[in-house]
Amino acid sequence: MSCMYQVDDGLIRQSHLTGDVVIINQCDQQGYAEYITQTGKAKMFFTEERGLTKSRNMAIEKSDADICLLCDDDEVFVADYEQKILNAYHKLPKADIIAFKVVDVRSQRSTLKDKVTRLHFPKTMKISSWQISFRRKCLLESGVFFDELLGAGTGNGAEEELKFLCDCERAGLIIYYVPVEIAAVTQKESTWFEGYTELFFENRGATTRYILGNGLAYLYALYYVVRKRKLYQNSISSVKALKATFRGIRKNKIGKQAKAQQSKQF
Repeated sequence: MSCMYQVDDGLIRQSHLTGDVVIINQCDQQGYAEYITQTGKAKMFFTEERGLTKSRNMAIEKSDADICLLCDDDEVFVADYEQKILNAYHKLPKADIIAFKVVDVRSQRSTLKDKVTRLHFPKTMKISSWQISFRRKCLLESGVFFDELLGAGTGNGAEEELKFLCDCERAGLIIYYVPVEIAAVTQKESTWFEGYTELFFENRGATTRYILGNGLAYLYALYYVVRKRKLYQNSISSVKALKATFRGIRKNKIGKQAKAQQSKQF
């Protein structure tokens, strides 16, 4: 679990977490605490680091579990979520990653069919981070982690889960969707979304190019602006949205940041 400024185990109880939990608590101190859950132990690491993807990578490194599940601080889990997850991996022994059904209380709808499905791009675009579970050993052996240039706290917008799943697929990991409900998410506040502004669309153009490449980025920009018009039409015109997205693609700021990081390593 990734969270910020927690002082006790209240969030664990609020989320109905029962098993072993690794919590990365981004705050203004370094430290460590342990709490007992209904069927396990919660390890909370206090850190001054910032960034959602950094916290997830830290959680993956701190965990020692065979199977891990990503979760946010606005989820509430069903009583038997642990067993549901274990059952799914037992039935799908070749699965390296399984995305489960998490109800979004705002819409109550899933964008995937109600059946077990092997996922490939572009279907992975329909998966949110809080649905993702994985075999930790397989992930570590693949060398795939969350890209720390994406996600809340980076200033580059979101789409970190899409980059993660694309990287996993490129590494040969097998991804499934299992329509078994394990939790509900409220998404009361976003730490990065400030409305459908020109900056939002410019960042979307940058992330799309970084993940999909230049050619597909332009095609997806056209699709998104047309398909999602109802979401943003009260905030910005389609023309301005498309221009801002194209501007983000052309600037390619995240790609340039990635190259700058690589040059520092060498």
